[in-house]
Amino acid sequence: MSFGDINQEAEKLTLAELYVSNREGDDETGTGTKNKPFKTALRALQVAGKEPFPTIYVDSQTKNERWEVISKSQMKSVRKLWQRDQMKNESKEKRELEDALRREKNLEEAKKIVVKLDVSLGEPQEIKIRATEAHRGQRVKIFGWVHRLRRQAFTVVIPEMDYKHQDIRYFWITTEILKLRLLSKKLENREAPGGHELICDYWELVGLAPAGGADNLLNEESDVDVQLNNRHMMLRGENLSKIFKVRSALVQCFRDHYFDNGYFEVTPPTLVQTQVEGGSTLFKLNYFGEEAFLTQSSQLYLETCIPSLGDVFCVAQSYRAEQSRTRRHLAEYSHVEAECPFITFDELLSRLEFLVCDVVERVLKSPYQDLVRELNPNFQPPQRPFKRMNYTDAITWLKEHDIKKDDGTFYEFGEDIPEAPERLMTDAINEPILLCRFPAEIKSFYMQRCPEDRRLTESVDVLMPNVGEIVGGSMRIWDSEELLEGYKRESIDPTPYYWYTDQRKYGSCPHGGYGLGLERFLTWLLNRHHIRDVCLYPRFVQRCKP
Repeated sequence: MSFGDINQEAEKLTLAELYVSNREGDDETGTGTKNKPFKTALRALQVAGKEPFPTIYVDSQTKNERWEVISKSQMKSVRKLWQRDQMKNESKEKRELEDALRREKNLEEAKKIVVKLDVSLGEPQEIKIRATEAHRGQRVKIFGWVHRLRRQAFTVVIPEMDYKHQDIRYFWITTEILKLRLLSKKLENREAPGGHELICDYWELVGLAPAGGADNLLNEESDVDVQLNNRHMMLRGENLSKIFKVRSALVQCFRDHYFDNGYFEVTPPTLVQTQVEGGSTLFKLNYFGEEAFLTQSSQLYLETCIPSLGDVFCVAQSYRAEQSRTRRHLAEYSHVEAECPFITFDELLSRLEFLVCDVVERVLKSPYQDLVRELNPNFQPPQRPFKRMNYTDAITWLKEHDIKKDDGTFYEFGEDIPEAPERLMTDAINEPILLCRFPAEIKSFYMQRCPEDRRLTESVDVLMPNVGEIVGGSMRIWDSEELLEGYKRESIDPTPYYWYTDQRKYGSCPHGGYGLGLERFLTWLLNRHHIRDVCLYPRFVQRCKP
């Protein structure tokens, strides 16, 4: 029951008497009756509201008597507290009234002000904010969202625009004014973002936001779920804005790497009827009466393209119905995948090294390199060659460093190495690792076995400090009989895979490929603690909105 409800219930009483019990009372749920007394006499006076006060009964100090009238000295002390509260409330109400009158007066005065465009200054040139450096000292027109607003007397100052990188059409601010159109001259200012600032001679309001703006919904101190529920507003913040500018540049750098090295981009389907990484992580759906899934990987479809296109790649969404809530798992993520014909396992490893180093180099040469340095000041580009480490060596490393399973036993050959010990090892070694040659029993059905040890596969995970695995790849089985054995080992019905099996029947070749998680790569590049920070609208267990 709220205070308002209690007050209403108390008003229904005669108020001839109110009851207070330190032992049994409750100021939140009590009503001042014998059955539901208040806990404090001050609460009783607050409910009474004004003098003369009703008789206040308190716990009796006499044996066999339940109630007694409050003593005069106690009543005097409580009355002083009540009077002090009344004065505070009256002062607060007075201030609020004065503020309301002042705001109303300022609003009426503001309505009298008419901002007119001075045509004698000449026609301004409309530009993007990113182009301001080339127009210093000139009169220009720009559009954009205002990030922060500060008031000083009758002057409104709009500081800290991201002039160098903003490509925006409207200003946005979180107070009474939203979306401005500015006509300005730019002056050089070494302390301002981008080294210059705008001097405004005319502006127009384009849109309006509620007073308080986004701060009414959330702030940096808000709970994680509150921030995620209001992700659409979080995206307007400086930090996420910088992250997604780097993400955009990163995707472009991946594409540039592939195109410059003779790859063709393809767009595989995301609605499929086959699995790639195990049935337990499939999102199932009814596809016009047939069972279908959201794709776990576009790898199988990429393999069908290499006879006609050669080296191919795609940047597409993949889905994993994993119950994991770690800081590196998503249910939906951007997957950079490639397949390459006529290569060896060693050549595949070299291509992975080249991919990672070349893309990082391209990002650091892009116009957004300073954002990478700002978000991750200590970033050091990886150097080739990467440390190459076999699965068996990793098992030995874990034993030598006394890293055990939850049951207290060591990891043994044939067991999967979970995320936590894998990341411990990667962080301890503190350099990129190509972890190679996993046992066939813990890898997918399509992976080529090692000729020197048929227990192992020509497989690789690229591990990065602070993140762990960012790439998984392997050579693919290219013999049809061996592929059928892979289906059988994993208890997979080969019928829906007829088109994949046909690739081995009609002129196959040695080939390999990989899948890179874009969000994990970006988490590593920008040194973010959680993968959701680099995802536009993250999807994971119990999170599918907005």
